[in-house]
Amino acid sequence: MKKEEKYQNIIKTLSNKSKLKQEVYNNTKNAFELLNTVLAEITTKGNADIGKDNERIHLKYTKNGTFDIQLKVAGDLLVFNMHSNIFQFDRNHEIWKSKYVANNVEAGYSGVITVYNFLADSFKYSRMEDLGYLIARIFINKDNHFFVQGKRQTGFGYSTMGTKEVNKNSIEQIVYAAVQYCLDFDLLVPPYDNVKLAAVGQIHQSISDSKLKTGKRLGYQFRSDDID
Repeated sequence: MKKEEKYQNIIKTLSNKSKLKQEVYNNTKNAFELLNTVLAEITTKGNADIGKDNERIHLKYTKNGTFDIQLKVAGDLLVFNMHSNIFQFDRNHEIWKSKYVANNVEAGYSGVITVYNFLADSFKYSRMEDLGYLIARIFINKDNHFFVQGKRQTGFGYSTMGTKEVNKNSIEQIVYAAVQYCLDFDLLVPPYDNVKLAAVGQIHQSISDSKLKTGKRLGYQFRSDDID
């Protein structure tokens, strides 16, 4: 290939891929804004139904900048984060078994919204060593199609790319499943052998600002599962 042909090929590839990624980004951003709306509505409705007599368990919705939203649910905190970059799946991923993606490689480029579950006190007391758990990843492509990858027991139900488009109903179902998961996912005492030794510095920190590491499953190994 001559130098000019190489140059033109670079320009063509750059233009096409940049346009594709911008389309994916816009769809992901729109989905995140819709998520923002849904969380605000659920918070308002939920608190009205809970009533003033139970204000201690009111939902609390917070938007932190462009790419981060938090929803406090009792003692839990759900953190929804949109990644600013666009990704492609590796060739061993299950997504390539779908005819929709196998026949249209561009459909595999996706934006990502992650959903993490933390203890609300981890943020309240700035316990930087505390652990959060990734409970779902939402992948959105150029056609505004999406699928959800997460723990099996969450029951999100959207596991195949190319069958569902992002809309308010699907976002609501994802939020409900995430909230139900964190409510069912209880804080367990870590195994004794995992916490039987503590440094002097840890104890001093614990006394001053509660910085002993905490997580819902501290000491337990977790495996990420795709939803069936």
